[in-house]
Amino acid sequence: MEKATNFKSTIKRVVGKPLHEFEMQYFHTLLQMATDRFVERITQRQEGAKNALKHLQADPYGEGVWLDKFVDAFFEEFLLNNPAGSSFILRALAQRTYDARNMAQKAATVENLLERMAKDVFMQLLKQKVEEALEQSLVFGG
Repeated sequence: MEKATNFKSTIKRVVGKPLHEFEMQYFHTLLQMATDRFVERITQRQEGAKNALKHLQADPYGEGVWLDKFVDAFFEEFLLNNPAGSSFILRALAQRTYDARNMAQKAATVENLLERMAKDVFMQLLKQKVEEALEQSLVFGG
């Protein structure tokens, strides 16, 4: 029980306060960039929005989709793959739910846990945004 309490207090200390307005604007800009890039990428790889949506919903980590690899590369490109970047993402998405079963069962550093949590919640939101964009594309013929 003590380890869980220590972990919770460490996360609370690292993640800290909610974002300021300018930080939320930056987060939304990052999310929009990730969405636009992934929509373009998956649409090209799957030869159209209809196939892209079908494959994304069926297996977001599967052949030709690779959502997890995209998020890993995106975090690296925008320097989010560190405790400060992970904390930024977690602070922006603090009200989202997180399935604790996604946590590694083996021992890991707080840094690794923060990064995994940040990538997981960002990936969940990105998948939702990409699905919405692909559905809009299909409806409006974009």
